[in-house]
Amino acid sequence: MATLEAVPSPGSTRSHNLRAVLRHRGFRRLLGVRMLSHVGDGWFQAGLAGSVLFNPEKATNPLAIAVGFALLLLPYSLVGPYVGGFLDRWSRRSILFVANLLRALLVIPAALLIFNADEGLGFLTLSFLIIGFNRFFVAGVSAAIPHVVEDRRLVTANSLATTMGSVCFALGLCTAFAALTAFDLASYHGYGVIASVAVVGYTASALLARWSFGKDDLGPDHPPSASLRNVLASSGREMVDGVRHLAAQRGAAYALLAQSGQRVLFGVLTLSALLMFRSPVAEDGDVSGAVPGLAAVFIGGGVGNLAASVLTPPLARRVAGWRWLTLLLALEGLAIAVFGPSFSPYLLAIAVFFVNLAGQGAKIIVDTDLQHECADDYRGRVFSLSDTMFNVSFVVGLFLGALVLPTDGRSVEVLFSVSLGFVVVAIWYAFTGGRWAMRVGDDIRQPEPEPETVAARV
Repeated sequence: MATLEAVPSPGSTRSHNLRAVLRHRGFRRLLGVRMLSHVGDGWFQAGLAGSVLFNPEKATNPLAIAVGFALLLLPYSLVGPYVGGFLDRWSRRSILFVANLLRALLVIPAALLIFNADEGLGFLTLSFLIIGFNRFFVAGVSAAIPHVVEDRRLVTANSLATTMGSVCFALGLCTAFAALTAFDLASYHGYGVIASVAVVGYTASALLARWSFGKDDLGPDHPPSASLRNVLASSGREMVDGVRHLAAQRGAAYALLAQSGQRVLFGVLTLSALLMFRSPVAEDGDVSGAVPGLAAVFIGGGVGNLAASVLTPPLARRVAGWRWLTLLLALEGLAIAVFGPSFSPYLLAIAVFFVNLAGQGAKIIVDTDLQHECADDYRGRVFSLSDTMFNVSFVVGLFLGALVLPTDGRSVEVLFSVSLGFVVVAIWYAFTGGRWAMRVGDDIRQPEPEPETVAARV
């Protein structure tokens, strides 16, 4: 059963939002659920990437990489808005528990298939299910955050949750690749062992969710009562209702479209980086040669994520979320043009810092806008739709990259085109999202203050 905790007045905590957010026991526990899950993601996807992308025994061209991502991401993304209705009907606590418990069970046969170099239809199906349940899980966490944090601190809560999730994912990846290098596990057997460790993270996350919250603590607040058959029959109509609700919240919708444009361009950059670091592996069969460059890029990206976590909450409140998002997109484009064309791993690390700063900052702004503007009865569907656009736009970028990038991923012309694309998205969003925000005056810059007696669920 949820308990209630008094929230200090806005004036007394305005400069201590992070401390105030962490004061909520419910948020700390929900953050722990997400962090444990993302560590598991890092281990599993390290094994997956090692067996598919950085395996010297396999020849992988740009189109094959794009197709591989599409097969893993698109099936769930296409049905995500439909199943998102369940997040508005079923206990979100139960969904977080069951989703990660199922992933823990599915990882075992998937790791065995990697171990035995069997990457056929069964492996593809298991990988799709593991990643698909993750997207369902993340949408559930995002929809649940307003139940453990008051509205005026959502930007801080999203900043911390999104960034710590990325940091834990990177931690899982880095520890996995460190183990691969230290113990010379660069083989199907080693990749299978690494992937199997994800069971620990998923199981711990599932149990923490189950033990930390009551059935109704994370919403939905007003779940409609209906049989499973009726729920399935009405899922299409409910998805349309979710799309209409999002379209009516034009500030959030514009931000989501800007993020989708950013993700398309990010997909091109991701494929370029994968091809660039995979090229020496394919030529001499030595995985360790790619490790220093990958490490530099991961460090640059991690620092960028942390910078987004520190900078986004105060700046979004001070200058408005739409202005900060516009600036991030413009800085991202400038950084790609300045640091990208040399293709030096260490200059690329600087570029990746700005790319992750912008991507993470955009995610924080978009999540906060969706939570701030959308009603709780629609948040499950809205976040499932957001997740679908997040993944589909990324895959579109991968296929665009496959059409224009050489096999080693190095193309100055493509980098300058991507740089220009970021600037164009920034200008478009400034004119659309910015104009709307100034017109209606409902931006996360100045959320409605809550009374001193408002209570947050923990």
